[in-house]
Amino acid sequence: PSLSPVPWQPGYGRVVCIGHVDGKPWPYDSRYVLQQQVERLSQRGWTLNTGLEPEFSLFKRDAAGSLQMVDASDNLDKPCYDYKGLSRSREFLERLTEALQPVGFDIYQIDHEDANGQFEINYTYSEAMESADRFTFFRMAAGEIANDMGMICSFMPKPDPKRAGNGMHFHLSIASASSKNLFHDASDPSGMGLSKMAYHFAAGLLAHGPALCAFAAPTVNSYKRLVVGNSLSGATWAPAFIAFGANNRSAMVRVPYGRLEFRLPDAGCNPYLVSAAIIAAGLDGIDRQLEIDHVCNENLYTLSLEEIAARGIKTLPQSLKEACDALEADPLFAEVLGNEIVGEFLRLKRMEWVEYSRHVSDWEVKRYIEFF
Repeated sequence: PSLSPVPWQPGYGRVVCIGHVDGKPWPYDSRYVLQQQVERLSQRGWTLNTGLEPEFSLFKRDAAGSLQMVDASDNLDKPCYDYKGLSRSREFLERLTEALQPVGFDIYQIDHEDANGQFEINYTYSEAMESADRFTFFRMAAGEIANDMGMICSFMPKPDPKRAGNGMHFHLSIASASSKNLFHDASDPSGMGLSKMAYHFAAGLLAHGPALCAFAAPTVNSYKRLVVGNSLSGATWAPAFIAFGANNRSAMVRVPYGRLEFRLPDAGCNPYLVSAAIIAAGLDGIDRQLEIDHVCNENLYTLSLEEIAARGIKTLPQSLKEACDALEADPLFAEVLGNEIVGEFLRLKRMEWVEYSRHVSDWEVKRYIEFF
């Protein structure tokens, strides 16, 4: 176990550990599941480094309990990198930053994202387990500090159907025992700076993309973010297709020279499960020497579905049910992560889907109450 202070609550601490039942690691503990995958890498002399990019939205409730944006003036159609919107929210952003830095977060950038009231805080990458621990702490800090200020810091994947959703992209590289980036190869003829290992790893992510969706986009709302189409600003900035490309933000896997960016996960995911699933899929790609069939450097947001299909590019699951079906049909994850946790995950997520499917929404009432 590791003990760290909770800077915004003096005198309190947080213990991070792996749960044990009857003296044995609990197979339903997602942190234990990740530890098992980290050990698989360690046996090969490798370490997975991940850089997580959490996006979040700031809201408040009015006197009637209705949800409102904290900053009503943040109303540009394309607010990405808007300085004024960033400045008006600086008190919360500064308090959050001040809470994270004492526990080891090396924060190097804060920016206004592409939805109104949406922000992203970037901090230095680290080993996969440490990175997952940090994001868990990040989400905890953001929520509690916002609550103290009368706000809601939401990591909901898609709060507004017309605006970009809250993603959490994973930047990936494997390091050797001497800390060399094994994904980098300056002699790569494509100019992307990737090694053969990196290509095989990426091919594993693509091969298991539909099943990975269940872990990376684990809620009903997640698929409003991954939906085919554009937002009001002109792009969703989320992948809807199983594609790989050089600096292509419309692809599921983007290559920012010498490493991979996995753009599928949203900010509501479990970082331990996603990291474990990434390792499982990537190692499968390496072990089977899977190849990238097609490098897509086109903006997929501007192509028709017919044009995309003609390129042999497949669509990601468009609902939680489709993602669960894909996970159940892919034997890798139950085999590698464990039947217990994958089976329980599927059971809970199918229950969530049934509950959602039976819910009568405001949209249905407005559309049908007087229609017939």
